[in-house]
Amino acid sequence: MPANVLDLFTEFRVRTNTTRRPGVGASLLNAMLMHKLDGIGATEKDEMRSLILRGKPWNNEERIAILDYCETDVDALAKLLPAMLAEQPLNLRQALFRGRCMAANAVIEHNGTPIDVPMLECFRRHWPYVQEQLIARINGEYGIWEGKSFREHRFADWLKTHKISWPRLESGRLDLAEETFRIMSRSYPAVTPIYEIRKDLSKLRLNDLAVGRDGRNRCILSAFRARTGRNQPSNSQFIFGPSAWLRSLIKPPEGHAVGYLDFKQQEFGIAAALSGDQNMIEAYQTGDPYLMFAKQAGAVPPDATKKSHPRERELFKTTALGVLYGLSPYGLSAKLETSPVHARDLLRAHHEVYRKFWKWSDGIVDRAMLYGSLETAFGWELHVAEAPNVRSLRNFMMQGCGADMLRAACVLATENGIGVSAPVHDAVLITAPIDRIDADVAAMKAHMVEASRGVLNGFEIDADAKTFRFPDRYSDGERSAYMWETVTTVVAKAETRRA
Repeated sequence: MPANVLDLFTEFRVRTNTTRRPGVGASLLNAMLMHKLDGIGATEKDEMRSLILRGKPWNNEERIAILDYCETDVDALAKLLPAMLAEQPLNLRQALFRGRCMAANAVIEHNGTPIDVPMLECFRRHWPYVQEQLIARINGEYGIWEGKSFREHRFADWLKTHKISWPRLESGRLDLAEETFRIMSRSYPAVTPIYEIRKDLSKLRLNDLAVGRDGRNRCILSAFRARTGRNQPSNSQFIFGPSAWLRSLIKPPEGHAVGYLDFKQQEFGIAAALSGDQNMIEAYQTGDPYLMFAKQAGAVPPDATKKSHPRERELFKTTALGVLYGLSPYGLSAKLETSPVHARDLLRAHHEVYRKFWKWSDGIVDRAMLYGSLETAFGWELHVAEAPNVRSLRNFMMQGCGADMLRAACVLATENGIGVSAPVHDAVLITAPIDRIDADVAAMKAHMVEASRGVLNGFEIDADAKTFRFPDRYSDGERSAYMWETVTTVVAKAETRRA
Protein backbone atom coordinates (compact mmCIF):
# COMPACT_ATOMS: atom_id res chain seq x y z
CA MET A 1 0.00 0.00 0.00
CA PRO A 2 1.13 3.59 -0.55
CA ALA A 3 2.43 5.39 2.54
CA ASN A 4 -0.42 7.92 2.21
CA VAL A 5 -3.78 7.68 0.48
CA LEU A 6 -5.95 10.70 -0.35
CA ASP A 7 -9.34 9.53 -1.60
CA LEU A 8 -11.39 12.32 -3.15
CA PHE A 9 -14.56 10.22 -2.95
CA THR A 10 -14.47 10.34 0.86
CA GLU A 11 -13.61 14.05 0.85
CA PHE A 12 -16.48 14.85 -1.50
CA ARG A 13 -18.81 12.70 0.63
CA VAL A 14 -17.94 14.45 3.86
CA ARG A 15 -18.48 17.86 2.25
CA THR A 16 -21.84 16.92 0.78
CA ASN A 17 -23.11 14.73 3.64
CA THR A 18 -26.37 16.40 4.63
CA THR A 19 -29.55 15.42 6.42
CA ARG A 20 -31.28 15.71 3.05
CA ARG A 21 -29.01 14.24 0.38
CA PRO A 22 -28.06 10.51 0.53
CA GLY A 23 -24.59 9.30 -0.40
CA VAL A 24 -25.58 7.83 -3.77
CA GLY A 25 -24.98 11.19 -5.47
CA ALA A 26 -21.28 11.23 -4.63
CA SER A 27 -20.03 9.96 -8.01
CA LEU A 28 -17.00 11.39 -9.74
CA LEU A 29 -19.27 12.71 -12.47
CA ASN A 30 -21.38 14.62 -9.93
CA ALA A 31 -18.28 15.95 -8.20
CA MET A 32 -16.98 17.28 -11.54
CA LEU A 33 -20.33 18.87 -12.39
CA MET A 34 -20.58 20.52 -8.96
CA HIS A 35 -17.15 22.07 -9.42
CA LYS A 36 -17.96 23.14 -13.03
CA LEU A 37 -15.29 20.90 -14.53
CA ASP A 38 -15.39 19.06 -17.83
CA GLY A 39 -15.36 15.28 -17.67
CA ILE A 40 -16.59 12.27 -19.57
CA GLY A 41 -20.31 12.43 -20.30
CA ALA A 42 -22.79 10.25 -18.43
CA THR A 43 -23.93 8.46 -21.61
CA GLU A 44 -20.39 7.71 -22.74
CA LYS A 45 -19.52 6.52 -19.20
CA ASP A 46 -22.46 4.09 -19.18
CA GLU A 47 -21.49 2.77 -22.61
CA MET A 48 -17.90 2.14 -21.51
CA ARG A 49 -19.00 0.45 -18.28
CA SER A 50 -21.25 -1.86 -20.29
CA LEU A 51 -18.34 -2.69 -22.60
CA ILE A 52 -16.08 -3.54 -19.64
CA LEU A 53 -18.73 -5.59 -17.84
CA ARG A 54 -19.46 -7.51 -21.02
CA GLY A 55 -16.06 -9.12 -20.56
CA LYS A 56 -13.57 -10.59 -23.02
CA PRO A 57 -12.87 -10.91 -25.84
CA TRP A 58 -12.25 -7.26 -26.80
CA ASN A 59 -10.79 -6.25 -30.12
CA ASN A 60 -7.84 -3.88 -30.30
CA GLU A 61 -10.04 -0.81 -30.79
CA GLU A 62 -12.10 -1.72 -27.72
CA ARG A 63 -8.97 -2.29 -25.64
CA ILE A 64 -7.67 1.17 -26.49
CA ALA A 65 -11.09 2.69 -25.73
CA ILE A 66 -11.18 1.01 -22.30
CA LEU A 67 -7.69 2.24 -21.40
CA ASP A 68 -8.58 5.76 -22.57
CA TYR A 69 -11.75 5.61 -20.46
CA CYS A 70 -9.78 4.60 -17.35
CA GLU A 71 -7.35 7.45 -18.01
CA THR A 72 -10.21 9.97 -18.04
CA ASP A 73 -10.93 9.14 -14.37
CA VAL A 74 -7.28 9.78 -13.46
CA ASP A 75 -7.29 13.04 -15.41
CA ALA A 76 -10.55 14.05 -13.74
CA LEU A 77 -9.09 13.55 -10.26
CA ALA A 78 -6.09 15.70 -11.21
CA LYS A 79 -8.53 18.50 -12.10
CA LEU A 80 -10.82 17.92 -9.14
CA LEU A 81 -8.25 18.15 -6.33
CA PRO A 82 -7.20 21.78 -6.93
CA ALA A 83 -10.84 22.76 -7.43
CA MET A 84 -11.80 21.20 -4.08
CA LEU A 85 -8.80 22.84 -2.37
CA ALA A 86 -9.79 26.23 -3.77
CA GLU A 87 -13.29 25.77 -2.42
CA GLN A 88 -12.21 24.61 1.06
CA PRO A 89 -8.82 23.55 2.50
CA LEU A 90 -8.47 19.90 3.51
CA ASN A 91 -8.00 18.82 7.09
CA LEU A 92 -5.09 16.69 5.95
CA ARG A 93 -4.85 14.56 9.09
CA GLN A 94 -8.52 13.56 8.87
CA ALA A 95 -8.37 13.12 5.11
CA LEU A 96 -5.36 10.80 5.31
CA PHE A 97 -7.10 8.75 8.01
CA ARG A 98 -10.08 8.31 5.71
CA GLY A 99 -7.61 7.26 3.01
CA ARG A 100 -6.24 4.61 5.37
CA CYS A 101 -9.80 3.44 5.93
CA MET A 102 -10.35 3.01 2.20
CA ALA A 103 -7.07 1.08 1.92
CA ALA A 104 -8.23 -1.18 4.76
CA ASN A 105 -11.57 -1.70 3.00
CA ALA A 106 -9.73 -2.73 -0.17
CA VAL A 107 -7.83 -5.36 1.81
CA ILE A 108 -11.04 -6.62 3.44
CA GLU A 109 -12.85 -6.82 0.09
CA HIS A 110 -9.87 -8.76 -1.28
CA ASN A 111 -9.90 -11.20 1.67
CA GLY A 112 -13.60 -12.05 1.45
CA THR A 113 -15.59 -14.41 3.68
CA PRO A 114 -15.25 -18.21 3.29
CA ILE A 115 -18.53 -19.82 2.20
CA ASP A 116 -19.71 -23.44 2.10
CA VAL A 117 -20.25 -23.42 -1.66
CA PRO A 118 -21.62 -27.00 -2.02
CA MET A 119 -24.30 -26.21 0.57
CA LEU A 120 -25.11 -22.91 -1.14
CA GLU A 121 -25.51 -24.72 -4.46
CA CYS A 122 -27.89 -27.19 -2.77
CA PHE A 123 -29.94 -24.29 -1.44
CA ARG A 124 -30.07 -22.65 -4.86
CA ARG A 125 -30.99 -25.91 -6.57
CA HIS A 126 -33.88 -26.71 -4.25
CA TRP A 127 -35.03 -23.28 -3.03
CA PRO A 128 -38.57 -23.40 -4.56
CA TYR A 129 -39.06 -26.83 -2.97
CA VAL A 130 -37.63 -25.56 0.34
CA GLN A 131 -40.09 -22.66 0.33
CA GLU A 132 -43.01 -25.03 -0.22
CA GLN A 133 -41.86 -27.39 2.52
CA LEU A 134 -41.23 -24.60 5.03
CA ILE A 135 -44.74 -23.28 4.49
CA ALA A 136 -46.19 -26.79 4.71
CA ARG A 137 -44.36 -27.46 7.97
CA ILE A 138 -45.46 -24.25 9.64
CA ASN A 139 -48.94 -24.17 8.15
CA GLY A 140 -49.90 -27.40 9.84
CA GLU A 141 -49.66 -25.50 13.11
CA TYR A 142 -50.52 -21.95 12.03
CA GLY A 143 -52.90 -22.28 9.06
CA ILE A 144 -52.02 -18.84 7.71
CA TRP A 145 -50.88 -19.50 4.11
CA GLU A 146 -52.81 -20.54 1.03
CA GLY A 147 -50.20 -22.01 -1.29
CA LYS A 148 -47.38 -19.45 -1.04
CA SER A 149 -49.75 -16.57 -0.26
CA PHE A 150 -49.91 -15.09 3.24
CA ARG A 151 -53.54 -14.42 4.21
CA GLU A 152 -54.11 -11.51 6.55
CA HIS A 153 -57.54 -12.66 7.75
CA ARG A 154 -56.13 -16.06 8.72
CA PHE A 155 -53.29 -14.36 10.56
CA ALA A 156 -55.83 -12.19 12.40
CA ASP A 157 -57.70 -15.33 13.47
CA TRP A 158 -54.46 -16.91 14.71
CA LEU A 159 -53.62 -13.79 16.72
CA LYS A 160 -57.08 -13.79 18.28
CA THR A 161 -56.81 -17.46 19.21
CA HIS A 162 -53.43 -16.89 20.88
CA LYS A 163 -54.55 -13.61 22.52
CA ILE A 164 -51.81 -11.53 20.93
CA SER A 165 -52.51 -7.80 20.60
CA TRP A 166 -50.96 -6.79 17.27
CA PRO A 167 -50.16 -3.19 16.21
CA ARG A 168 -52.49 -1.74 13.61
CA LEU A 169 -52.28 0.98 10.97
CA GLU A 170 -54.44 4.11 11.00
CA SER A 171 -56.73 2.33 8.55
CA GLY A 172 -57.36 -0.34 11.18
CA ARG A 173 -55.60 -3.10 9.25
CA LEU A 174 -52.85 -5.16 10.87
CA ASP A 175 -49.37 -3.66 10.56
CA LEU A 176 -47.57 -6.31 8.51
CA ALA A 177 -44.26 -4.44 8.13
CA GLU A 178 -41.12 -6.54 8.55
CA GLU A 179 -39.94 -4.35 11.44
CA THR A 180 -43.22 -4.96 13.27
CA PHE A 181 -42.81 -8.73 12.88
CA ARG A 182 -39.22 -8.49 14.10
CA ILE A 183 -40.22 -6.54 17.22
CA MET A 184 -43.21 -8.74 18.02
CA SER A 185 -41.16 -11.92 17.61
CA ARG A 186 -39.02 -10.80 20.54
CA SER A 187 -42.03 -10.71 22.86
CA TYR A 188 -43.81 -13.72 21.34
CA PRO A 189 -41.50 -16.57 20.25
CA ALA A 190 -44.42 -18.20 18.41
CA VAL A 191 -44.31 -15.29 15.94
CA THR A 192 -40.65 -15.98 15.04
CA PRO A 193 -41.24 -18.77 12.45
CA ILE A 194 -43.85 -16.61 10.71
CA TYR A 195 -41.42 -13.67 10.66
CA GLU A 196 -38.52 -15.75 9.30
CA ILE A 197 -40.54 -17.42 6.54
CA ARG A 198 -42.24 -14.18 5.41
CA LYS A 199 -38.87 -12.51 5.20
CA ASP A 200 -37.22 -15.38 3.34
CA LEU A 201 -40.09 -15.82 0.88
CA SER A 202 -40.19 -12.14 -0.03
CA LYS A 203 -36.54 -11.07 0.09
CA LEU A 204 -34.12 -13.98 -0.04
CA ARG A 205 -32.40 -14.05 -3.43
CA LEU A 206 -29.80 -16.80 -3.19
CA ASN A 207 -28.53 -16.22 -6.72
CA ASP A 208 -27.57 -12.66 -5.80
CA LEU A 209 -25.19 -13.73 -3.03
CA ALA A 210 -21.76 -12.85 -4.46
CA VAL A 211 -19.38 -15.82 -4.21
CA GLY A 212 -16.21 -16.08 -6.27
CA ARG A 213 -14.48 -19.12 -7.77
CA ASP A 214 -12.37 -19.43 -4.61
CA GLY A 215 -15.48 -19.82 -2.44
CA ARG A 216 -15.26 -16.36 -0.89
CA ASN A 217 -18.16 -13.93 -0.51
CA ARG A 218 -17.13 -10.50 -1.75
CA CYS A 219 -19.05 -7.37 -2.60
CA ILE A 220 -18.40 -3.66 -2.57
CA LEU A 221 -18.60 -2.56 1.06
CA SER A 222 -19.68 0.96 0.00
CA ALA A 223 -17.66 2.69 2.69
CA PHE A 224 -18.88 6.10 3.91
CA ARG A 225 -22.14 5.74 1.97
CA ALA A 226 -24.44 6.13 4.99
CA ARG A 227 -24.99 9.57 6.48
CA THR A 228 -23.39 8.28 9.67
CA GLY A 229 -20.31 7.18 7.72
CA ARG A 230 -21.11 3.49 8.07
CA ASN A 231 -20.71 1.01 5.23
CA GLN A 232 -23.74 0.18 3.07
CA PRO A 233 -23.03 -3.11 1.28
CA SER A 234 -25.76 -4.72 -0.79
CA ASN A 235 -28.13 -6.72 1.44
CA SER A 236 -28.59 -9.34 -1.29
CA GLN A 237 -24.88 -9.73 -2.17
CA PHE A 238 -23.34 -9.54 1.31
CA ILE A 239 -23.48 -12.70 3.48
CA PHE A 240 -24.45 -10.61 6.51
CA GLY A 241 -27.30 -8.95 4.61
CA PRO A 242 -30.04 -11.64 4.36
CA SER A 243 -31.62 -13.64 7.18
CA ALA A 244 -29.37 -14.44 10.14
CA TRP A 245 -29.74 -18.22 9.72
CA LEU A 246 -28.13 -18.04 6.26
CA ARG A 247 -24.89 -16.85 7.89
CA SER A 248 -24.23 -20.47 8.81
CA LEU A 249 -23.05 -20.78 5.20
CA ILE A 250 -19.89 -19.17 6.56
CA LYS A 251 -17.47 -22.05 7.01
CA PRO A 252 -13.69 -21.76 7.40
CA PRO A 253 -11.53 -23.76 4.96
CA GLU A 254 -9.76 -26.87 6.21
CA GLY A 255 -7.06 -25.95 8.70
CA HIS A 256 -8.61 -22.53 9.33
CA ALA A 257 -11.02 -20.84 11.72
CA VAL A 258 -13.15 -17.71 11.83
CA GLY A 259 -13.58 -15.34 14.75
CA TYR A 260 -16.54 -12.99 15.22
CA LEU A 261 -15.92 -10.04 17.53
CA ASP A 262 -18.49 -7.39 18.39
CA PHE A 263 -18.32 -4.31 20.58
CA LYS A 264 -20.25 -4.76 23.84
CA GLN A 265 -23.31 -2.48 24.01
CA GLN A 266 -21.45 -0.04 21.77
CA GLU A 267 -24.09 2.68 21.40
CA PHE A 268 -24.91 2.78 25.12
CA GLY A 269 -21.20 3.01 25.95
CA ILE A 270 -20.64 5.80 23.42
CA ALA A 271 -23.58 7.77 24.84
CA ALA A 272 -22.21 7.33 28.37
CA ALA A 273 -18.71 8.44 27.38
CA LEU A 274 -19.71 11.44 25.25
CA SER A 275 -22.27 12.75 27.73
CA GLY A 276 -20.07 12.15 30.77
CA ASP A 277 -23.11 10.93 32.69
CA GLN A 278 -21.69 9.08 35.72
CA ASN A 279 -24.82 6.99 36.29
CA MET A 280 -24.68 5.88 32.67
CA ILE A 281 -20.95 5.16 32.88
CA GLU A 282 -21.52 3.11 36.04
CA ALA A 283 -24.29 1.17 34.30
CA TYR A 284 -22.09 0.42 31.29
CA GLN A 285 -19.17 -0.73 33.39
CA THR A 286 -21.28 -3.36 35.18
CA GLY A 287 -21.34 -5.33 31.91
CA ASP A 288 -25.15 -5.32 31.78
CA PRO A 289 -26.23 -1.67 31.50
CA TYR A 290 -29.86 -2.53 30.82
CA LEU A 291 -30.35 -4.49 34.03
CA MET A 292 -28.38 -1.82 35.92
CA PHE A 293 -30.69 0.86 34.48
CA ALA A 294 -33.65 -1.07 35.92
CA LYS A 295 -31.89 -1.20 39.30
CA GLN A 296 -31.01 2.50 39.21
CA ALA A 297 -34.66 3.27 38.43
CA GLY A 298 -35.80 1.12 41.37
CA ALA A 299 -37.77 -1.23 39.11
CA VAL A 300 -35.94 -4.36 40.28
CA PRO A 301 -34.11 -5.22 43.52
CA PRO A 302 -30.34 -4.68 43.79
CA ASP A 303 -29.70 -8.44 43.60
CA ALA A 304 -31.79 -8.93 40.44
CA THR A 305 -30.22 -10.94 37.62
CA LYS A 306 -30.90 -11.47 33.93
CA LYS A 307 -32.50 -14.82 34.79
CA SER A 308 -34.61 -13.59 37.69
CA HIS A 309 -36.04 -10.52 35.90
CA PRO A 310 -35.87 -11.13 32.10
CA ARG A 311 -39.05 -9.18 31.27
CA GLU A 312 -37.98 -6.09 33.22
CA ARG A 313 -34.53 -6.19 31.66
CA GLU A 314 -36.04 -6.36 28.16
CA LEU A 315 -38.30 -3.37 28.92
CA PHE A 316 -35.41 -1.25 30.14
CA LYS A 317 -33.12 -2.43 27.33
CA THR A 318 -35.60 -1.34 24.66
CA THR A 319 -36.07 1.98 26.46
CA ALA A 320 -32.33 2.59 26.86
CA LEU A 321 -31.66 1.93 23.16
CA GLY A 322 -34.78 3.71 21.95
CA VAL A 323 -33.97 7.02 23.62
CA LEU A 324 -30.65 7.16 21.77
CA TYR A 325 -32.59 8.06 18.64
CA GLY A 326 -35.45 9.94 20.28
CA LEU A 327 -38.12 7.23 20.40
CA SER A 328 -41.48 8.69 21.36
CA PRO A 329 -43.79 7.24 24.06
CA TYR A 330 -46.08 5.96 21.30
CA GLY A 331 -43.21 4.38 19.41
CA LEU A 332 -41.92 2.78 22.60
CA SER A 333 -45.36 1.49 23.55
CA ALA A 334 -45.65 -0.17 20.12
CA LYS A 335 -42.21 -1.77 20.46
CA LEU A 336 -42.93 -3.06 23.94
CA GLU A 337 -46.58 -3.82 23.31
CA THR A 338 -47.51 -1.84 26.39
CA SER A 339 -49.66 1.21 27.07
CA PRO A 340 -48.46 4.73 26.20
CA VAL A 341 -48.76 5.55 29.91
CA HIS A 342 -46.33 2.75 30.82
CA ALA A 343 -44.01 3.83 28.01
CA ARG A 344 -44.06 7.40 29.34
CA ASP A 345 -43.14 6.12 32.80
CA LEU A 346 -40.16 4.24 31.35
CA LEU A 347 -38.96 7.31 29.45
CA ARG A 348 -39.47 9.45 32.54
CA ALA A 349 -37.31 7.02 34.50
CA HIS A 350 -34.56 7.40 31.90
CA HIS A 351 -34.76 11.20 32.15
CA GLU A 352 -34.52 11.04 35.93
CA VAL A 353 -31.68 8.51 36.15
CA TYR A 354 -29.58 9.94 33.30
CA ARG A 355 -30.14 13.69 33.60
CA LYS A 356 -26.68 14.63 32.36
CA PHE A 357 -27.12 12.48 29.26
CA TRP A 358 -30.36 14.27 28.41
CA LYS A 359 -28.78 17.68 28.89
CA TRP A 360 -25.99 16.61 26.50
CA SER A 361 -28.46 15.11 23.99
CA ASP A 362 -30.56 18.27 23.94
CA GLY A 363 -27.36 20.24 23.50
CA ILE A 364 -26.41 18.14 20.45
CA VAL A 365 -29.70 19.04 18.77
CA ASP A 366 -29.27 22.72 19.70
CA ARG A 367 -25.72 22.75 18.36
CA ALA A 368 -26.76 21.14 15.09
CA MET A 369 -29.54 23.67 14.54
CA LEU A 370 -27.43 26.65 15.62
CA TYR A 371 -24.17 25.88 13.78
CA GLY A 372 -25.59 23.78 10.96
CA SER A 373 -23.38 20.72 11.43
CA LEU A 374 -22.19 17.94 13.71
CA GLU A 375 -18.79 16.27 13.65
CA THR A 376 -17.46 13.02 15.12
CA ALA A 377 -14.12 12.62 16.85
CA PHE A 378 -12.38 11.56 13.63
CA GLY A 379 -13.95 14.26 11.48
CA TRP A 380 -17.01 12.67 9.86
CA GLU A 381 -19.40 15.60 9.41
CA LEU A 382 -23.15 15.90 8.99
CA HIS A 383 -24.44 19.16 7.50
CA VAL A 384 -27.93 20.11 8.61
CA ALA A 385 -30.34 20.92 5.80
CA GLU A 386 -33.75 22.51 6.29
CA ALA A 387 -36.40 20.62 8.30
CA PRO A 388 -34.06 17.91 9.66
CA ASN A 389 -35.26 14.87 11.58
CA VAL A 390 -34.47 15.70 15.21
CA ARG A 391 -34.29 12.01 16.13
CA SER A 392 -31.57 11.49 13.52
CA LEU A 393 -29.62 14.42 14.96
CA ARG A 394 -29.81 12.90 18.45
CA ASN A 395 -28.58 9.55 17.16
CA PHE A 396 -25.86 10.84 14.84
CA MET A 397 -23.05 11.03 17.38
CA MET A 398 -23.61 7.47 18.61
CA GLN A 399 -23.79 6.07 15.08
CA GLY A 400 -21.05 8.28 13.67
CA CYS A 401 -18.60 7.58 16.50
CA GLY A 402 -19.48 3.89 16.26
CA ALA A 403 -18.55 4.01 12.58
CA ASP A 404 -15.28 5.82 13.45
CA MET A 405 -14.52 3.12 15.98
CA LEU A 406 -15.07 0.19 13.63
CA ARG A 407 -13.08 1.84 10.84
CA ALA A 408 -10.15 2.55 13.16
CA ALA A 409 -10.20 -1.06 14.40
CA CYS A 410 -10.16 -2.35 10.81
CA VAL A 411 -7.28 -0.04 9.93
CA LEU A 412 -5.22 -1.24 12.89
CA ALA A 413 -6.05 -4.87 12.16
CA THR A 414 -5.31 -4.89 8.43
CA GLU A 415 -2.13 -2.86 8.85
CA ASN A 416 -0.95 -5.44 11.41
CA GLY A 417 -1.64 -8.50 9.25
CA ILE A 418 -4.95 -9.73 10.68
CA GLY A 419 -7.19 -11.32 8.02
CA VAL A 420 -10.35 -9.26 8.39
CA SER A 421 -13.05 -10.85 6.22
CA ALA A 422 -15.98 -8.53 6.88
CA PRO A 423 -16.98 -5.49 8.95
CA VAL A 424 -20.56 -5.88 10.27
CA HIS A 425 -22.03 -2.66 11.75
CA ASP A 426 -20.41 -2.92 15.22
CA ALA A 427 -18.50 -6.17 14.66
CA VAL A 428 -15.83 -7.86 12.53
CA LEU A 429 -15.29 -11.34 11.15
CA ILE A 430 -11.69 -12.51 10.87
CA THR A 431 -10.17 -15.64 9.29
CA ALA A 432 -6.89 -17.29 10.30
CA PRO A 433 -5.13 -20.67 10.41
CA ILE A 434 -6.33 -22.72 13.40
CA ASP A 435 -2.95 -22.53 15.12
CA ARG A 436 -3.08 -18.72 14.95
CA ILE A 437 -6.76 -17.97 15.53
CA ASP A 438 -6.55 -17.46 19.30
CA ALA A 439 -3.68 -15.00 18.95
CA ASP A 440 -5.44 -13.13 16.12
CA VAL A 441 -8.71 -12.93 18.08
CA ALA A 442 -6.82 -11.52 21.08
CA ALA A 443 -5.02 -9.00 18.84
CA MET A 444 -8.26 -8.01 17.08
CA LYS A 445 -9.94 -7.45 20.43
CA ALA A 446 -7.01 -5.27 21.55
CA HIS A 447 -7.29 -3.22 18.35
CA MET A 448 -11.03 -2.72 18.92
CA VAL A 449 -10.47 -1.52 22.48
CA GLU A 450 -7.65 0.76 21.30
CA ALA A 451 -9.94 2.19 18.62
CA SER A 452 -12.60 2.93 21.24
CA ARG A 453 -10.06 4.78 23.38
CA GLY A 454 -9.06 6.90 20.40
CA VAL A 455 -12.64 7.83 19.55
CA LEU A 456 -13.85 8.35 23.14
CA ASN A 457 -10.85 10.12 24.66
CA GLY A 458 -9.67 7.16 26.72
CA PHE A 459 -13.02 5.52 27.51
CA GLU A 460 -12.98 1.81 26.66
CA ILE A 461 -15.63 -0.22 24.83
CA ASP A 462 -14.85 -3.91 25.29
CA ALA A 463 -15.58 -6.65 22.74
CA ASP A 464 -17.01 -10.16 22.86
CA ALA A 465 -15.58 -12.95 20.71
CA LYS A 466 -16.81 -16.26 19.28
CA THR A 467 -14.55 -18.68 17.42
CA PHE A 468 -15.53 -21.40 14.94
CA ARG A 469 -12.89 -23.92 13.85
CA PHE A 470 -13.06 -26.22 10.80
CA PRO A 471 -15.12 -28.37 10.33
CA ASP A 472 -17.58 -26.28 12.38
CA ARG A 473 -19.49 -23.49 10.72
CA TYR A 474 -20.49 -20.03 11.93
CA SER A 475 -23.71 -19.81 13.95
CA ASP A 476 -25.65 -16.69 14.84
CA GLY A 477 -27.39 -18.08 17.90
CA GLU A 478 -30.11 -20.46 18.99
CA ARG A 479 -32.95 -18.94 16.98
CA SER A 480 -31.06 -18.94 13.68
CA ALA A 481 -29.67 -22.43 14.45
CA TYR A 482 -33.21 -23.80 14.56
CA MET A 483 -34.01 -22.29 11.16
CA TRP A 484 -30.73 -23.57 9.70
CA GLU A 485 -31.43 -27.09 10.91
CA THR A 486 -34.94 -26.95 9.49
CA VAL A 487 -33.80 -25.78 6.06
CA THR A 488 -30.88 -28.20 5.81
CA THR A 489 -33.18 -31.10 6.76
CA VAL A 490 -35.53 -30.17 3.91
CA VAL A 491 -32.59 -29.77 1.49
CA ALA A 492 -31.15 -33.17 2.49
CA LYS A 493 -34.53 -34.74 1.76
CA ALA A 494 -34.63 -33.03 -1.64
CA GLU A 495 -31.11 -34.22 -2.46
CA THR A 496 -32.10 -37.80 -1.57
CA ARG A 497 -35.10 -37.61 -3.89
CA ARG A 498 -32.91 -36.17 -6.64
CA ALA A 499 -30.39 -39.03 -6.31
